[in-house]
Amino acid sequence: MQPFRRPVHDDGGIALLRFAAALFAMNLKASLAQRGAFAMQVLFMMLNNLVFFVFWWALMHRVETIRGWSLSDIKVLFGIVAAGFGLAVTFAGGVRHLGRFIDDGDLDTLLTQPRPVLPYALGLRMQASGIGDAISGVAFIVWSGQVTWRESPAVVVAVLSSAVIFVACGVVFFGLAFWLGPIETVARQLWDLLVTFSLYPEPLFGGAIRFVLFTVLPAGFVGYVPAHLVSRPTLASAAGLILMATLYAVIAHVVFERGLKRYSSGSRFGTFG
Repeated sequence: MQPFRRPVHDDGGIALLRFAAALFAMNLKASLAQRGAFAMQVLFMMLNNLVFFVFWWALMHRVETIRGWSLSDIKVLFGIVAAGFGLAVTFAGGVRHLGRFIDDGDLDTLLTQPRPVLPYALGLRMQASGIGDAISGVAFIVWSGQVTWRESPAVVVAVLSSAVIFVACGVVFFGLAFWLGPIETVARQLWDLLVTFSLYPEPLFGGAIRFVLFTVLPAGFVGYVPAHLVSRPTLASAAGLILMATLYAVIAHVVFERGLKRYSSGSRFGTFG
């Protein structure tokens, strides 16, 4: 079967932002159609994060620090990861379905639309529980006592960078389906590992594992580096984090675009709405 050739389109940045906002509004409206279920997902995710944090609360009441990390430091780390993940799955929830879109030929409909394929695919889904993650993440950061209004710009940079890297890694992990076929289970495991390792203090890891956590599974740039920026904000560290987020976003874009060149139509007819 011949690769699917997509139409040429040239969208400006403002038009793309409007399109993304329209997709989000559509997803939010669909989620709010069942307000009870929506509220339950948000509430239960907030409770889930609080229950998970109880482990650290109990541990840090027995030992004051873990290799230099105090309970307030872990609150900041946990808050940034939760908020970044929440934003990622709220505004780009389609990343978790990208492997299935590729395997099932569901990109066919997107390829015929006059919009960039990747933003369209990412914005097709919204995970309501992500709002609970984002709210609880902000709550943990405030609860840490390390942040005042003066540090709020650093918090914004840290959370947004974490979210961008989450999405970029998801695009790469799930986008491997272009070359390897049905790998959604493996991709989800990699995604979960990224989340898991980002929730532990950086000094716990060393050697080869530390190298992996700052490269192919960048938990360091999802949690540790953003947490350091919030605790000790400097222009240099903010610029470095933004640079890394941009780099991972570019890598994700290149991987997806090259994958599209290998994509074969699944002969699907339909619309997304």
